[in-house]
Amino acid sequence: MKTSMLALAAGTLFVAHSPAVFAEELASEAPTTGEQANPKKPDTSFSVGEIVVTARGMAGSTDNVLTSVDRLGGDVAQDADVDNIYELIGQMPGILLTDFNQGTTSGKFSMRGFNGEGNINAVKLLIDGIPSNSNDGNMPYIDMIFPLNIAGIEVVRGTSDPRYGLHAIAGSANILTRSGGTFVDARASVGSYNTYEGQLVAGLERGNLSQNYQIAYRSSDGYRDHGDTHRFSLSGKWGLTLGEDVKLGAIARYYDADAEEPGYLTFADSRANPRMTNAYNVSDGDTRKMQQYAVTADATLSDDLDWSSMAYYNRLRDDRYVKFSAGASQQRRLTREDHYGVSSAMHWHSAISGVPFMLEAGGNIEWQDNRSARWLAVERVPTSQTRDQQFDLSVGGVYVQANIEPADWLRITPAYRIDWVGGNFSNLLNNTVAPINDYGSIDQQKLSVAIFPTDGVTLYGNWGKTFQIGLGSGAYLIPPRQVDLAPSINTGWELGAKYQLGDTVEGRVAYWQQSATGEIARKLNDPAGDFENVGGTDREGIDIQLRVTPMAKLSLWGALSWQKAVISVPSPATPQLAGNELNHTPRWLWSGGIEYTPVEPLTLSLTGRGQSSYYLTTANAEGKWGDLALFDASVAWQVNETLEFGLAVKNLGDSYYEYVWWDGVQTLHSPANGRNITASARLRF
Repeated sequence: MKTSMLALAAGTLFVAHSPAVFAEELASEAPTTGEQANPKKPDTSFSVGEIVVTARGMAGSTDNVLTSVDRLGGDVAQDADVDNIYELIGQMPGILLTDFNQGTTSGKFSMRGFNGEGNINAVKLLIDGIPSNSNDGNMPYIDMIFPLNIAGIEVVRGTSDPRYGLHAIAGSANILTRSGGTFVDARASVGSYNTYEGQLVAGLERGNLSQNYQIAYRSSDGYRDHGDTHRFSLSGKWGLTLGEDVKLGAIARYYDADAEEPGYLTFADSRANPRMTNAYNVSDGDTRKMQQYAVTADATLSDDLDWSSMAYYNRLRDDRYVKFSAGASQQRRLTREDHYGVSSAMHWHSAISGVPFMLEAGGNIEWQDNRSARWLAVERVPTSQTRDQQFDLSVGGVYVQANIEPADWLRITPAYRIDWVGGNFSNLLNNTVAPINDYGSIDQQKLSVAIFPTDGVTLYGNWGKTFQIGLGSGAYLIPPRQVDLAPSINTGWELGAKYQLGDTVEGRVAYWQQSATGEIARKLNDPAGDFENVGGTDREGIDIQLRVTPMAKLSLWGALSWQKAVISVPSPATPQLAGNELNHTPRWLWSGGIEYTPVEPLTLSLTGRGQSSYYLTTANAEGKWGDLALFDASVAWQVNETLEFGLAVKNLGDSYYEYVWWDGVQTLHSPANGRNITASARLRF
C-alpha cells in the first residue's frame, strides 16, 4: 500500500550524555566550503563523559541528522561491570530496560513508549553501522560486544532520521567499537554468584594499516539456581588508508554462548524464595552461535564530497528449550538466520547564493534467509513438531536529505525516504507457500528545524514518519487471510530546548508525540508465529535532563521522563480496549548519578535508575507491576598510568525487583539480581 503526504514541522539534533554515563567519538574537521559561512552549529546535546573529536563525519553519519541523539562514552563503558551491554544503554535518559533474566534471552532496551516484550520491536540496532536485529527485530547480536571494546554508544530517537527503515519505528542505536591506535588493554573481574570475566583488547597501527582485536569470556552461576552462563566473544577490525582520501575496512566477529534458564516463578514462590528454580525447568537452556562480517569503504572525493559504503553478513544459530509454567509443555525453539546487506550514502557540502547547503543521498537493502522450527518436548526429547517455516525477506530503501542554513541562527533539514518489501513464505509442515503482503512503496516524509537565538541556547523541533511491517510469518499473506496487510505508519514530532553555560550547567527539555495507524503485535507463544491487530495507538512523553559541574572534582546529573502509550482506535475485535494503556510501559523513568574525585587517584561514583509500575496486558485487568528504584556504587583507584583497581556494588540497597508477565491464567515472575559485588583490575599499555 502506498502512503504519501506532504508535511511541515520543526526539529533538531539532541545528544544526551551524563557526567558518568557517556561520550563518543564525534566527527568534525576543518569546515568545507559550505560550512565556512556559518561557524555556529545547533547544539542540543546533553553530555556525560568525554567527547573525542577525531575527523569529519562521512556520508551517513549522525552528524548530518537533526534529531534527538544520546551518546554513552567509551570512558564509561570500558570500566563498566554489567551482565549485558543493554544495561549500559539503560543508563541513558528515557530508556526502558526489560530484564527477562532467562539465559541467553536476557533482555533488551526500548524507548519512546514502546516496550521490550518482543511483540513490537521498535529500535534499529547497529554495531559499527552493521544492521544487527534478528528477523523479528530482537537484538541477539548485542551480546557479541563486551564493555572494554566499546568506543561509544549512540542512540537516535524519534521519527525524523531518514537513514534506516526496517525496525527503526522509534529510532536506532549504534554501538561503536574501538578502532586504530597501538595499545594493549586488559581487564579481569571476579564477583558475586561465582562470576568471572576476562577481556583483552589490542590495537596495532603501523603506517597506513590499523588492526584491532578483542577476545572476551564471561562465566557466572547466576543469582538464581539453574542460571549458569558461559559466553565467549572474538573479533577483529582492520583498516587500510590509501592516501589521505580513501579508507577501506573489514570487520569479523564470532560469538558462542551456552546458558541454563531458571524459569518463571509463581507469585508465591517468587516471594518465598526468589533464587529458586522449578523442578520442571531442570532441562531448560539455550545454545547460541553468531557470526558477523563486513567490508567498508569511505572516500573523500573532494573537499565538498564524501562517499561511504558497506556490505555485511550476519549469521544466527539458536537452539532453545523452555517451559514457561507447570501446566505448559516444554518447547524446543530452533532459529537459523542468514542476513546479507549493502548500504551506501554520499553527501555534498556547498553554498548556494551564499547559503550553506548539504545534500545527502543514500540507500540500503537487506536479504534474509530465515528458518523457524518448534517442537513440543519432554526433557529435551521431542514429541511433536508444531512449526517448520522457511521464509525469505528483502527490505530496501532510498533516502535524500538536505541541511540548509539560510541564516546563522537557523538550520532546516527536510528529508524523504521510500522503502519496498519482498519475499516468500513456505510452511514445510503442510507444504504450502504464501507471498509477501503487497506493502507497495512505503513513503516517509521528514522535516527538522533548529534555531539558536543566542549563545548557549538551542530551540528545536522535528516531524517525521516511520513504518512497521509484520514480523516472521506475519509479513506474508497466509490463508485464511485474503487481504494484504498495509504497513503501520508512525507519525511523530518533538519540540525542545537546550541550554548550556560553559562546562558548568547543561540542561535539556523536550516534549514528543508519536501516533500509529494499524499497529500490529507478534503473538509471542503462537505455534504459527502469527500477529494480532492492536489498532491505532498514541504515545507521548516529556524528557528532562540536567548536568551540573560545580567544581572540577564533582559532577552531578539527572534525567526524568514521563511517557504514556494508549490504544486510541482499537481493533474491531476488541472495542473495549479503547483508551487502555499498552502493556509493560511504565509512566515514569528516571536516572541520575554523582561522580566525585576527592584526591587525584580516587574516583567515587553513585548512580541510580528507576521506573513506575506497568500493566501486564492491554486489558489492564491484572494489576500493575514492575516498579523499581536501584542504586549502584563504585570506587576506582588509579595506581598509575598502567594499573587501575575497581570495586562496584550493584543494587546497593538489595532491593527486590522483577520482570512480570501474564500467561493467560496467572502472573509469572523472574526475580532480578540482589545486591552483588565485583572487584576488577585493569592494565593498559
